[in-house]
Amino acid sequence: MAEHESLEYGKADFVLLDNVSTDEFMANLKLRFEKGRIYSYIGEVVVSVNPYRAMNIYGRDVVEQYKGRELYERPPHLFAIADAAYKAMKRRNKDTCIVISGESGAGKTEASKYIMQYIAAITNPNQRAEVERVKNMLLKSNCVLEAFGNAKTNRNDNSSRFGKYMDINFDFKGDPIGGHISNYLLEKVEEGDLLRGAPDSLLRSLHIQKDPTAYNYIKVGGQVKSSINDGADFKAVADAMKVIGFTGDEIQTVYKILAAILHLGNLAFGVDGDVTLIQSTELVSVIRELLSAKEEHVEKALLYRTVSTGRDVIEKEHTAQEAGYGRDALAKAMYERMFCWIVGRINDIIEVKNYDARVHGKNTVIGVLDIYGFEIFQNNSFEQFCINYCNEKLQQLFIQLVLKQEQEEYQREGIPWKHIDYFNNQIIVDLVEQQHKGIFSVLDEACMNVGKVTDEVFLQGLNVKLAKHAHYTSRKLSPTDKTLEFDRDFRIRHYAGDVVYSVVGFIDKNKDTLFQDFKRLLYNSSNPVLKAMWPEGKLSITEVTKRPLTAATLFKTSMISLVENLACKEPYYVRCIKPNDVKSPLLFEQERCRHQVGYLGLLENVRVRRAGFAYRQTYPRFLQRYKMISEFTWPNHDLPSDTEAVKRLLQGCGFDHDVAYGKTKVFIRTPRTLFSLEEQRVDMVQRIVLFLQKVWRGTIARMRYRRMRAALVILRAYRRYKVRSYVREVNRRFKNIRSMKDHGRHVKWPTPPKVLRKFEEALRSIYSRWWAWTLIKGLSAEEALQVRAKVASLEALKGQRVDLGLQRAWEGNYLVSRCPDAASSFTLVSSELQRKDKFMRILFSGNVRKINRFHKAEDRAVLITDRHLYKMDPLKQYKLMKSIPLYNVGTKLTVLYLTDTKDFTLFSAYCTMNL
Repeated sequence: MAEHESLEYGKADFVLLDNVSTDEFMANLKLRFEKGRIYSYIGEVVVSVNPYRAMNIYGRDVVEQYKGRELYERPPHLFAIADAAYKAMKRRNKDTCIVISGESGAGKTEASKYIMQYIAAITNPNQRAEVERVKNMLLKSNCVLEAFGNAKTNRNDNSSRFGKYMDINFDFKGDPIGGHISNYLLEKVEEGDLLRGAPDSLLRSLHIQKDPTAYNYIKVGGQVKSSINDGADFKAVADAMKVIGFTGDEIQTVYKILAAILHLGNLAFGVDGDVTLIQSTELVSVIRELLSAKEEHVEKALLYRTVSTGRDVIEKEHTAQEAGYGRDALAKAMYERMFCWIVGRINDIIEVKNYDARVHGKNTVIGVLDIYGFEIFQNNSFEQFCINYCNEKLQQLFIQLVLKQEQEEYQREGIPWKHIDYFNNQIIVDLVEQQHKGIFSVLDEACMNVGKVTDEVFLQGLNVKLAKHAHYTSRKLSPTDKTLEFDRDFRIRHYAGDVVYSVVGFIDKNKDTLFQDFKRLLYNSSNPVLKAMWPEGKLSITEVTKRPLTAATLFKTSMISLVENLACKEPYYVRCIKPNDVKSPLLFEQERCRHQVGYLGLLENVRVRRAGFAYRQTYPRFLQRYKMISEFTWPNHDLPSDTEAVKRLLQGCGFDHDVAYGKTKVFIRTPRTLFSLEEQRVDMVQRIVLFLQKVWRGTIARMRYRRMRAALVILRAYRRYKVRSYVREVNRRFKNIRSMKDHGRHVKWPTPPKVLRKFEEALRSIYSRWWAWTLIKGLSAEEALQVRAKVASLEALKGQRVDLGLQRAWEGNYLVSRCPDAASSFTLVSSELQRKDKFMRILFSGNVRKINRFHKAEDRAVLITDRHLYKMDPLKQYKLMKSIPLYNVGTKLTVLYLTDTKDFTLFSAYCTMNL
């Protein structure tokens, strides 16, 4: 079952349709096309509808979505079928093949390219250079084969005119190591599209014009409008040929052959009496140059045929009609031979070389078949007959393999097999290929008859040998059927419908013989590449050779060989459908698509798939998908096995009557049961999702809380660690400071953590106090008093004086100790003041200089006691000028011990402002 698509896009697998009918099938196909879902399943068959527009569903991201996934795990896609084929090849060591079919314009070539690109994308994960080279050449070979095997038509920009089967060889690791291409070129259409994109210099050397309508062979196709960039295509093909390994001479020869074919188509023949002439003689010279042959030999080969009658050799002149036939036969043969040579050269380069299975492991293969689909036209020719025969063979193989796989699976699983009625087209295959009685045998027999053989004679032979065949009729056998023309038409009842064929051209196309003169002409070319394409040209005209095989015999043999090759591989199918004839991405033509669904056998395929069981899956995978439906299996079961768990699940849902239990798989008969399981699953998934969201959100919240809590614990532990580390480091550095001379003043403090910065400040303060206490605890009372005075001065005048004399002893009474000349006079005055004011001691005395408001300096002396401040005149025997009690001195006056007169000058000026 294809999953992951809602029902708004229709049923992704046609097996799951409620009612299997053409109308239901077409409605679902149309809905999916209109919704942009171009791929669908019929079991393991991919149905592809050409979208006629670029779709972004083939990129590397999409490749990754399908890589290694089971077929039903993703929406329908070409990548899914490619991956299934690759996994089967790699896991089971089994050769597989992918068969792509459909009518012209249905998208077969694009499908094969995407499959090749997917296989290239998922292989060689180790980027081995040799494997990359092989992958590149395999991809480039597609480009080259498309250029020479496809053509622009009214129905398709890139219509394949040949069938192609490519085997890709893989080593035991699953990496591509080579390949081989088989081609089935029916419609040998001369290819001129490629040269249209060539540079002007090359076209001039080939004598080619850019206007395709100038050449008879391609003038009709040249009028077809296309969006293809011919210039880019030409460069891509030239580059691809170089990458593959074509030499410059080989590529030039290919261009010359294409140009020669175009010029051949413009050759005209006329008659002068009984003589046939070439009317456009200048073209003969051009053709001679391109083929590297002599001009007289080219002209002779076009106008004469050499016939050997025993020992005699006769040159028989052509009529104008015979010359024209010979010209066309030469052009077709040259193109076919060139195309086969290109395929052969590619095979020579990409084939597996020096591979020994005993050393390198088994060599496995994936085959990709891009083959033409069943076609019905108004005038169905020999080519359409062969194409439809090919599809009969493939349809026969398809039905046989599908039924065979179904039967083998039921037998393996022990499920009773129900017989399926289906149209066995073996009778039609025998009608075409049976020995002596088949249409091909009658056609070959007619071609071998002596004398003039016509298409009417061939039709008469068919009427004789197939008169009683239920699937053959003609106007002679059904005289009242006016849809058939006398002596021209016959009808075959194919599996896909009745088709009327016109016998006109059957004999000539089946013979498709080329005069030996042309073979010798091309073999004798001086161009070695061209010469190598025509080895049979070396035979002498008198040599007896076997009759060449006819086109019908060659094609029948190749088809039988192809079917045998496919039958020994595990097949996967891609059925391509063309939605309309106007290449519109929006138009879905019901009748056209209905017709294709019919001849591709898609509806029959659905019935075959549904005749037994619509769905089957292994027990573990089924349980994994639907276990949430039952309480016995969710979230895990405790039953003895997955088989018992699946049985309990289906019994609980009430579907036990519509299923069968195999050895490894459970089989569901009707799509309705599967849809019911899907609906219950969708409902439960929504509830499970909500539950999981709730649990997950709670889990995320708890995880976030635990992370925050853990972070906090870590942060706290880290802080504690930093604090302990800091304290230990401080303790280590200051451990022995008591014994140091400077008591640790030279010790550098460690940098504290941010959280301890205030603590460090306090600690420094404590240390400073301890250090100060250590210094002053041994001082005498007088020394301690002086230290306190210095500290007080430092605090009062900090930042206002450069030198406070802190390093000196402060004497206080400087007029007695430092001024012996004035000591006696000052002593008398101070003694008198002490007697008068009763002060206890002199705190300070010294000479100062007063600066008045007019900036005039005058000498003064200052005496400070414990009760008064005195101002004296030193010039008048220290006569008292003014006395002020200390309690009346302003708050700005600070008692200081100054060392000398110079120091006191500033102090005197400062005090004067406050007196």
